[in-house]
Amino acid sequence: MPLPVITQSRSARLDLPYLFPGQAQKEAFVNEAIARLDALVQPAIAGVATTPPLDPAAGQCYIVGAAAEGAWAGHVDELASWAQTQWLFTMPRPGAIVFDLSAQCLVRFDEADGWRRAAAPAQVSGGSVQDVEVRAALAATVAALQHLGILAE
Repeated sequence: MPLPVITQSRSARLDLPYLFPGQAQKEAFVNEAIARLDALVQPAIAGVATTPPLDPAAGQCYIVGAAAEGAWAGHVDELASWAQTQWLFTMPRPGAIVFDLSAQCLVRFDEADGWRRAAAPAQVSGGSVQDVEVRAALAATVAALQHLGILAE
């Protein structure tokens, strides 16, 4: 009998479980895959936290912060998504982008630096150095957009 084309048990990018012929309880694997897709397609997080909420809503997702505790211990920088009865953890791939609902901004994952947000540039205050301040504000805006990967560097 030839080997199946897929020899790994999970997908490389989204960590989805694969099904194999003759596998028992296939519905558990399919349900896990659907729950992971639900969390990872157009992802939005409730924020960054170090401890899981006591009563999470189905589908609620967080970035696990440093010094995580409880069920999140050992999952720093991973996305934790509540799948009705348990937390599903996914390590983001470099370049992953999520929308932070609490801060109303995009957050981008970088393998070297972890999760990054673009900082707002300083506001122009006026006065005789306006031109210099405007140029600095524009440069900071471009740098922030490059930092998030919106503009190429």
